[in-house]
Amino acid sequence: MGYRACSEELVGLYNRKEMTRISMLEKKFIDIGKEKLAYLDEGEGEVIVLIHGNMSSSVHFTPLIENLKDSYRCVAPDLRGFGDSSYNNRFDSLDELAEDTKLFMDKLGIESAFIVGWSTGGGIGLKLAAMYPEKVKKLFSIEGTGHRGYPIFKKDAAFQSTGEPYATKDEMAMDMVQVAPMLPIFANKDAATMTNVWKASIYLVNEPTPEESELWISETLKQRNLVDVDWSLAVLNMSEVDGPYSKGDGSIKQVKCPVALTTGDKDIVVPPAMIEDNANALGELATLIRYENCAHSPLVDCLDTLTTDIKNFFI
Repeated sequence: MGYRACSEELVGLYNRKEMTRISMLEKKFIDIGKEKLAYLDEGEGEVIVLIHGNMSSSVHFTPLIENLKDSYRCVAPDLRGFGDSSYNNRFDSLDELAEDTKLFMDKLGIESAFIVGWSTGGGIGLKLAAMYPEKVKKLFSIEGTGHRGYPIFKKDAAFQSTGEPYATKDEMAMDMVQVAPMLPIFANKDAATMTNVWKASIYLVNEPTPEESELWISETLKQRNLVDVDWSLAVLNMSEVDGPYSKGDGSIKQVKCPVALTTGDKDIVVPPAMIEDNANALGELATLIRYENCAHSPLVDCLDTLTTDIKNFFI
């Protein structure tokens, strides 16, 4: 399938009348065992559960929720340690966040749902579909992480990757390029630096409005679990081939539902090759959707095209 152009949506994209409405969406709270999850719950109809990625929260989905809520009930949790959810227990794998999502759905009486996952949320969606196939009707993965994991390797004196994995989570936390520099940004609620991080890695095509950026960066800075997430992504391995951090568990073969996977041609966070590998592993279950002139956030780069693709896939 060829790349689909997204640039025609630039006109009016950042003059959204719903910005005030978006900023006023009210989070609800629900207990799932030892954790309390905050979540958004908008619209009526068949349920879509939206799973956000690293350095984000449910609020990053608000433009998409506004586009979908007239047709679907959109339920978007803040994952453990993100947004306004609790962080009473650390975690070591995406399996635990998938388990949280399953408990969240159970508590809300959602027997099964369409799942939308962005970035790390795409990986959690794959894990949820593998662990609890009865919960997932279809999965739409937006620039979702690779099923073989997203490893962070040790660095040499020139700050280049050595290809050698870290032995422990605490050791990874001291990574001088990808992890350690981020920790004081979160600790100090440094919105200016975090905004620059997003501009350098995510917003390579379009940028949100200043009002949207301020709202989303404020949500990003609520995250408390960065090292847990980085470790969980590194040890993820749903393939049948052993990787640098973990043996392949073959769980990608336990996914039984149709899966759509988007890949933007300018995504430097989860590059197309990683998503193409996911599609190959899923075989006939996979629908690969390519976006032209799109980086890691189709939510900003081509929101209307993304909305249409989600609606068409969930029919």
